Amino acid sequence: MDAAFSAEQGEIRRTLREVISKRCGPDEVRAAVRTPDGHDTALWTALAEKLGLPGLALPEACGGVGCTAAELALGVEELGRALAPTPLLATAVLAAPLILALGTAEQRAAHLPRIAAGELTAALAVPGTALATALGLTGDNRGDWAGGGRAGGVQARPVDGAWRLYGQAEQVVDGHSAGLLVVAAHTGGFARSRTLLFLVREGAPGMVRARQTSLDETRTQARVELRDVDAELLGDGDADVPAALAAVGDVAATVVAAEAVGAAERALERTVEYVQQREQFGRAIGSFQAVKHRLADVYVQVQAARSAAYYAAWAAGAEAAGFGGQGAERAGGLALAQGLDALRTAASEAVQLHGGIGFTWEHEAHLYFKRASGDELLFGPVHRLRARAAERAGLFEPTQAEAEAQGEAEAQVESEAQVEAEVEAGEVG
Repeated sequence: MDAAFSAEQGEIRRTLREVISKRCGPDEVRAAVRTPDGHDTALWTALAEKLGLPGLALPEACGGVGCTAAELALGVEELGRALAPTPLLATAVLAAPLILALGTAEQRAAHLPRIAAGELTAALAVPGTALATALGLTGDNRGDWAGGGRAGGVQARPVDGAWRLYGQAEQVVDGHSAGLLVVAAHTGGFARSRTLLFLVREGAPGMVRARQTSLDETRTQARVELRDVDAELLGDGDADVPAALAAVGDVAATVVAAEAVGAAERALERTVEYVQQREQFGRAIGSFQAVKHRLADVYVQVQAARSAAYYAAWAAGAEAAGFGGQGAERAGGLALAQGLDALRTAASEAVQLHGGIGFTWEHEAHLYFKRASGDELLFGPVHRLRARAAERAGLFEPTQAEAEAQGEAEAQVESEAQVEAEVEAGEVG
């Protein structure tokens, strides 16, 4: 692994930081989330037209730039510093890769160039609140989270050669304004139970979307109700949808981890600036040893999270290039757990060390704390992310020696039980 950034990667970071610092301050963020779209459409247009951010990780044949998850993570890290509300995560990280991986040639040609140009936003809608499960971040996604043929979830059924969807999704990131929805639905009943993905366009009859009041208002969410809605099957229906969702989930976890690192770093920077200015007992509170130790611990945690996120991004890029290993599949969830831990710690210390103003609406420190809490609600608690990564790594599986010892112990118990049974039978006789 080469830990050094290329000149192109450095340019992506520098250019984005310049744009974001000029157009996305705390006041601009609050104004953007109050708009009907939930984000600054002018900023989104600039990110798309001038920087090509929505198509950064899409191949050139689809109108994209042809970069990897590493470049996308670097870009999102800069957005995370300002908590910039954009549809990038929903569009370029969750929805577009599924269309690229599973869509037909006609579907890719119809949607991906428009996504790369910023003309079309998209969102992934999964039933209920099962986003983390659907992406394979907190458990096996081959279960019945899409509906399982029972009441609830989202059900898909063929009618006169077309597909119709009925159900509801609760946590659709940027789902209230997306021009295209990628909907996960259950079909096949109990005989051939499976999960498929469908495309639903904006304005489809029977679709009702409502923006939700969420803990983190900088990450807009919507409730989507599908009442016998016409839908287009994504791909040919024979693809392994759970595997595709898990692959997207690993990259999404990597990107969100990088975003959390950027937010944590900015929260730490603001706190350091404040403790150097605020005075108590005739001196800046940042000169007190206890404050120095607390901030030093946060700094170490942020740097550790950055290393984990960068490794996960490199591993995802290596996997896409065809020379990654098994570790590439497991790095995203662990990096996300590390990033969310770092962000929560940095935001908590920011609130504490800013004193009473740290949790008020007028100060931005509380926004960082809410981002950490909101991402845990969306993508899974930290302990479950780590447990799932440990499960996939086989940490809880016994070694060969342990399995042999267990087998011998079970055989011994069975033998003793058999002897006792024979003795008891003899006594009875």
